[in-house]
Amino acid sequence: MKYKRILLKLSGEALMGSRQYGIDPERLAEYANDIKSITDKGVEVAIVIGGGNIFRGVAGASNGMDRVQGDHMGMLATVINGLALQSALENADIPTRLQTAIKINEVAEPFIRRKAMRHLEKGRVVIFGGGTGNPYFTTDSAAVLRAIEIEADVILKGTRVDGIYNADPEKDDTAVKFDHITFEDVLQKGLKVMDTTAFTLSQENQLPIIVFDMNRKGNLLKVVSGENIGTKVNL
Repeated sequence: MKYKRILLKLSGEALMGSRQYGIDPERLAEYANDIKSITDKGVEVAIVIGGGNIFRGVAGASNGMDRVQGDHMGMLATVINGLALQSALENADIPTRLQTAIKINEVAEPFIRRKAMRHLEKGRVVIFGGGTGNPYFTTDSAAVLRAIEIEADVILKGTRVDGIYNADPEKDDTAVKFDHITFEDVLQKGLKVMDTTAFTLSQENQLPIIVFDMNRKGNLLKVVSGENIGTKVNL
């Protein structure tokens, strides 16, 4: 395996499968099996998951809700998704721990860096819920922050698109995919990989990002093995 320790970033929408909202158990089971394929090879896996399939703080704010309240609701949505993913992983016989940036002691451990790293060393998949614990920060920012803290080798951003394009491939048939691209080029071309705060943090800490299609079975194992899947963003 090319990478020993990874941070997998999943969007909340990814859990919807073909549904309009909520969580698709079949999609969860597929993800669990893909994650098992790399944990069986000794790869240490941490996961940050969004909450957009349940609630988005930004969307709430745009409809008149207080932004801070909305973001707190979004954090709770990521914990719900984390619990669902934890259940799916454990059904696949993968030991897990759910840690949250906001204290919900009856449901999950609080995030403690040393404990998280110890869990990873023992072969447990660690799911980070609650974002960063602060409003105005996305789960992209949480993913980069946690990846840096646990000393991950790479951030794998699993999406429904097979990489980064110069235009939206779902709307533009002439869109061209990049196999490799630098942080500077992403910024100059105005490409949307992560929000600016998260992306800049990754750049400053020289942490590579790989964007790939998580919904294609076997892609996660291929990426971790070092195959040229998706788009790699590095210096």
